[in-house]
Formats: sequence, structure tokens, C-alpha cells
Amino acid sequence: MISIWGQIQNILEKSLNPGLFKVWISPLAAEVQDDVLRLVAPNEFVAAWVRDRLLDDIVQAATAVLGSAPTVVVDAAPHGAGTLSPRAGRADASASAPGIALGADTADGTRAMPVPSAQISPAVQAVAARSASGATARATQTSQLGLPLDMPAANRALNWRFSFDSFVVGPNNELAYAASRGICRETLSADTLFLSSGPGLGKTHLMQAVGRALCDVSNRATPRVEYLTAEEFATRLIAALKAREVDRFKARYRDVDVLLLEDVHFLQGKERMQDEVLATVKALKSRGSRVVLSSSFAARDLKNLDTQLVSRFCSGFLAHIDKPGFETRRRILCEKARLHQVMLPDNVTDLLADRIRTDVRQIESCLHNLVLKAKLLNRQISMEMAWEVLGHYAQQEVVMDFEGIVRKVCEGFGISPKQLNSRSRKREYVVARNSVFYLARKHTDLSLKEVGDRFSRRHSTVLKGITSIEREMSRETPLGRQVTNTLSLIERNGRITYP
Repeated sequence: MISIWGQIQNILEKSLNPGLFKVWISPLAAEVQDDVLRLVAPNEFVAAWVRDRLLDDIVQAATAVLGSAPTVVVDAAPHGAGTLSPRAGRADASASAPGIALGADTADGTRAMPVPSAQISPAVQAVAARSASGATARATQTSQLGLPLDMPAANRALNWRFSFDSFVVGPNNELAYAASRGICRETLSADTLFLSSGPGLGKTHLMQAVGRALCDVSNRATPRVEYLTAEEFATRLIAALKAREVDRFKARYRDVDVLLLEDVHFLQGKERMQDEVLATVKALKSRGSRVVLSSSFAARDLKNLDTQLVSRFCSGFLAHIDKPGFETRRRILCEKARLHQVMLPDNVTDLLADRIRTDVRQIESCLHNLVLKAKLLNRQISMEMAWEVLGHYAQQEVVMDFEGIVRKVCEGFGISPKQLNSRSRKREYVVARNSVFYLARKHTDLSLKEVGDRFSRRHSTVLKGITSIEREMSRETPLGRQVTNTLSLIERNGRITYP
């Protein structure tokens, strides 16, 4: 005869994702006493996860079996059960065991009291004994390997710089904003979100806002959130391989509630890194965790990636961010001025919004310099001052076609169009060619394939070149500063002065 808990498990097995059921429901032991369903998880992490995410499902299933909604108490097994992996195995469906409610909140809002050890049934004692035994064995094995016994904790106290409250929503980004909000509130019918846009349009802002919001609304004191770039992920994986600590690396990134991974286009052509990211995403999805990814390119434009990984990227919700229009740029300026605690005259706001159209980062930088200049000179912000600051950014909007970009890049880097289009791998030719790719994507409507055709290059070569330039520009190296300065001069007003 199947126990009451076994019947509840059968209902949950049919209603939940198989991965969720296997990882979170199977390891639980249980006992029903009156109108209280007591559950015991192998460790506190599993207990907290079940309380946070699956309590309503368990109550509904229990109601169907018992005929009335019970009070459900979930807690961890005592005596060192905290180190047991949630994948240790499924508890016997016929086993009957009370839950030890160590200060857990019950469904009616009361706080359950600990059950004395004398009242613990043999089934729960068996869970605790198996947990303690497993912990001892793993500790012995770890010490023999010469590794630390404690796993590195996930980044739980990240210094989030951005929030949803400071994000200015417009027609260009409202879908990405709504999707980001949705994945936090679990109203988005997908556990994976892929954000794409050009540089400086708000991907990082939304990624950090998601992380902050999930930490703020979590009813766990220490929500497990990992936020890093794909390059940082790869660097840490390489370090783990060298130190022979791959298992610790996997445990860190596959055992989180939320993974926020930026700039996934960095993974192109890096097969070992792709394999690890794919395995990590699969593991997180099987346990019901959420994944948010960002890239400077749409998922369809990514090349030299494992087809399974691309499929994973596309299986979630895809949201693209376009350049902001005039009204959105104006509201961005007003919001940033409010944060700077300065009064920005309407005519100055209109001037900056009209003249700087490339990306939000440029708008913020221009306003920041204007505010600093006014404070240093102890003067009010005026149109004259705004024009002076604009001279360093954009005297007028530069609209460049592909031929104009090629001509200006050749002038800036001191090479001929023939050298630019050659098959030579000399560094100055490669950097100049990649600069054309970058500017063409940013200032023209040409597709990556069309840009590649102009140089008799493949689509993937253009993509790789743009990624390379963006990476160099983000680094404080002589080459990175040189490229940044040259491209900035091209974008400002067409005057070329090679650094």
C-alpha cells in the first residue's frame, strides 16, 4: 500500500518538471500528523529551496490526497546533514518520517518549534545518518586531494550598481525591460532570458537590475546569485583546470539560484569553454534555476558555437535593445540629472538629446562632464557651457556610409584601401579592418554577411573581428587606448588624427 506521502509524490511527479521532481522532491522524507505534513530534506539548501519554490505545489498535491489543505513544514535533517548533495538519491516513497521544523515558517504564518530528538522517527534518523556518513566520506576524500573542505560561496553580496528604478524605459527597450522584470517575478514563461544590443544601450544595467531585484525579493537570507562575464567564466575555468579543482568550479556555478552571464559572444571558437557553459546551463535548468545571458549580437548571428548551446540560448526569451529615440534620450538626461542633484535647463537637455545619438553611455559621460565643469567653475549650467562640452563629443551627428567609414579608417590608420582589403595578417591591417567591421555594424544597416562580402570575408570573420575590437577597447592597454581614440575621432566629426 502506498503511503500518503507516496500518493502526494505521485501527483507531484506528474505535475512538475521531471528534473525538478528528481532533484528536489525525491530526496524528501515525510510524515503526516493530523493536519500537518512534515518534510525532511537532506540539507538546509534543499529545504530552503523547497520552501521558496515548491511549497504551493506540495500544498495543492497534499490537499488532493487529504481532502483539506495541510500545514506544510520543511526543514533539514539534523546532525551535519548540511553537506549532503540534493542529488544523493530519492527517498523511499513508502517511508514515513516527520519533518524537524527548526524555526521554519508554516503556511499559516506561525513559527514551528523544534521536535525533540526522542520524537524523531527511524526514517528521519536514517536520513540524518546517511547524510553524516556521506559528509565524512567526502571530507576524507577531499583532504586526501589537498583541497579546502569548504566550497567557495556564490557571490551573495554583490555591489549592484544599477536597479530597475533607474532604468529609463522607451520604445527601444520596453520589451527587454518587461522580460527582465518578468523573469524576476516568474511571470515570464521561460527560465532563460537572452538580451542583445549594441554597446552602451543598457544590457549591463538590466542584468544587474535582475540580480538586485532577485536578491531583494528572495525570502532567503543568502540568495545564491552568480554574476560574471563569459571571459571571467573562462578564466576561472582555466585556473580550476590548472589547480585540478574542476569539481569545485562546477559545484560553484551549477549550484546557484540565478546565473547572470554577460558577453557570451566571447565563447565563439572556444570549444572547451562552450562545453562547460552548456553543461552548466543544462544543470541549472534541470534544478529549476534561472539563467540570464547577454551578448552584443543576436543569437542567430553567433557563429562557431556548439549547436546545442545555440539551441539553449534560443530556447528562452530573446529580447533586443535598439538605440534610444529623442524622447527617450531626453528622459535619460533628466533622470541622470536628478541623480546628480542638478537642475538641467530644458534647452540644454534638448541640445544634448539632439546631438548625442550613439548610445546611453555617451549621453551619461557628456552630462557628467558638464556637471563637473559647472561645479569646478562654480557656475550655472548654460547653453554656452553645453556647447563647449559637446565639442569633445559631437559637434554634429556623423552619419557615415560604408565607403565613408573605409576612407576615414584608412586615413586614421595610415594605410591604403588595398592594404586594408589584403590577406595580410599584419597587426595594423587586422586592427584597421576590424575597426571597419565595428563602425559598419554601429553606423550602417548592413548585415554582418553584407559587411563580410565587401571584404570577401565570411560572416564569422566579421563577428570575430568586432568582438576583438570591443575587447581591446575595454582594456587599458596602449593598443586599446589607441583604437578607442582613433574610433572616437572618426565618430565625433570626421577629423582624423592618428594617436
